[in-house]
Amino acid sequence: MEIIANHGWIFITLAVCFGFFMTWGIGANDVANAMGTSVGSGAITVKQAIIIAAVFEFSGAFLAGGNVTDTIRKGIVDPTMFTGQPQLLVYGMLAALLAAAIWLFIATTRGWPVSTTHTIVGALVGFAIAGAGVDSVDWSVVGKIVASWLVSPLLGGTISFLLMISIRKLILNADDPFRAAKAWGPFYVFLVGFVVALVTMFKGLKHLNLELSTPMSFVAAAVIGLFIAAIGKFLINRVKKVPGEDDDFQFTSVEKVFTPMMIFTACAMAFAHGSNDVANGIGPLAAVVSIVQAEGDIAAKAGLPLWVLIVGGIGIVTGLATYGYKVMQTIGTKITELTPSRGYCATMAAAVTVVIASKLKLPVSTTHIAVGAVMGVGLARGVGALDLRVLLNIVVSWIITLPAGGLLAILFFYILKACF
Repeated sequence: MEIIANHGWIFITLAVCFGFFMTWGIGANDVANAMGTSVGSGAITVKQAIIIAAVFEFSGAFLAGGNVTDTIRKGIVDPTMFTGQPQLLVYGMLAALLAAAIWLFIATTRGWPVSTTHTIVGALVGFAIAGAGVDSVDWSVVGKIVASWLVSPLLGGTISFLLMISIRKLILNADDPFRAAKAWGPFYVFLVGFVVALVTMFKGLKHLNLELSTPMSFVAAAVIGLFIAAIGKFLINRVKKVPGEDDDFQFTSVEKVFTPMMIFTACAMAFAHGSNDVANGIGPLAAVVSIVQAEGDIAAKAGLPLWVLIVGGIGIVTGLATYGYKVMQTIGTKITELTPSRGYCATMAAAVTVVIASKLKLPVSTTHIAVGAVMGVGLARGVGALDLRVLLNIVVSWIITLPAGGLLAILFFYILKACF
């Protein structure tokens, strides 16, 4: 208690710095993965991706980032194990943030698309075992997270595969694919707005004092979906057929229709990512702030300060803008060849999977989901459409990430303990 009373402002300052560094890494690595499909398909430029992320990543973090934060902050490690020595929990959360941030920085400089969720969960488990023993970890929560690492890419891949099949049936195989694309386009845009809005409403924007009943959530989501579909229809109607294209082969014209649709899915993915992955950076930060403000009382109930969400949102956007280009190419161009229609399916599937996981309070890996979604699109054209060597390298980087986060966290935990 005395250590926290004497050095509380130092702990909060370190937590803000490490939290910003961590969310910078999320922006540079994970957001680059999330936006890679949109850039790789040629629908938007890197500059446009950064602008979209700046608006929608921040909005997702601020409006809907609270749920998963609870899981990262107090779901994985049992805080009551540190009741007698709250400073150990502070050291651990700081160590976890710094360990995850450094590993993300290393991975990003090498262009590895690693999981920020793997990194922070590994770091939290590592410090908890070092600081209070194996019993301090809630292994049932960790088990759910591990299961989500397998389920989420499968779910993302399945949804993208089904979306790709539906586009093939309804549009590509139609007698007039271009006309079919313009007719069905607004419906696919409606899906984007409806799903993201619905899950956001379901989560309940408690920290903004706004909660809706289930029927009201459906109505509000439908209205938002229709509004976005109307904007989509306006943009799609402006798309003209490619001059001189064969009537029996209209795929270039069809892809032009999907280009404005990709803008909506990019916005949805950025919002979904912000709502889920901001927790990886600000969960431990929020824990440190609440312990210091409660003067070491771990049991005290503390809300999530809005300024913490703002720090996370700014960090994510800064990371993408300054270093995101390094990783963006991997998912966007190297796993399988993407076009706007394929990119739509992959991004929409990934966004749906992320927001569902966020609703269920599962801190899933956006990287896994995005890779799974891109694989689903590729499999719709056959296994030969996938670059299996690239996929193997990605999986290896995932395996390395978990122990790297844990070992670094243990090292920094003992350093911080020695310093104070």
